[in-house]
Amino acid sequence: MMGAVLAGGRGRRFGGDKLLFKISGEPLISHTIERLESADSIDEIIIVASPENAERLRGLGYRLVVDELLVGPIGGIYTALSLGDAFVVAGDMPLLVPEFVDFVVERFKLSKKPACVPRWGNGYLEPLHAAYSSDFKDFLENKIEVGQYAINRAIMESNACYIEIGSLPEEWRESFFNVNTREDLGRIRGIRGRVL
Repeated sequence: MMGAVLAGGRGRRFGGDKLLFKISGEPLISHTIERLESADSIDEIIIVASPENAERLRGLGYRLVVDELLVGPIGGIYTALSLGDAFVVAGDMPLLVPEFVDFVVERFKLSKKPACVPRWGNGYLEPLHAAYSSDFKDFLENKIEVGQYAINRAIMESNACYIEIGSLPEEWRESFFNVNTREDLGRIRGIRGRVL
């Protein structure tokens, strides 16, 4: 299974290119990639970049594809699926839990559904911690063509598999944590005593 790291955001709330912001000497996105690579089910990493940050991210040494659509996460996922089935995460998720990634991939393979997405009790989805079939690309293309860019809506209108987060180990929830602001960098250190 390919691990696709979406890296197209502009980091407005962070105040700069957060994905290359150094934490413990390594760019934020490198921490995310390292965790994703540690999952047994992931055998290749690709970075989905925007045209404006592609050159800066190319130096990380991973296969890179450019999302030319620039319509948000749905465009990044669509771009990744042009290369095959993918477990998709955002580049600003440095606390990914490899065991949780493997769990989602296993459920995805067993379900034989176009997508397998964690879901909270209130119905909120985690589309950037989910597995997608390359077959889902055509469905997303139809949504994009008519200007429907909400990935959650697309997932809910498809025949997706859902993983109920409430039934999972509580420590896996840190996997969803993403860095939006500089204050979030301080929160990283507070999650289970992790220091990056």
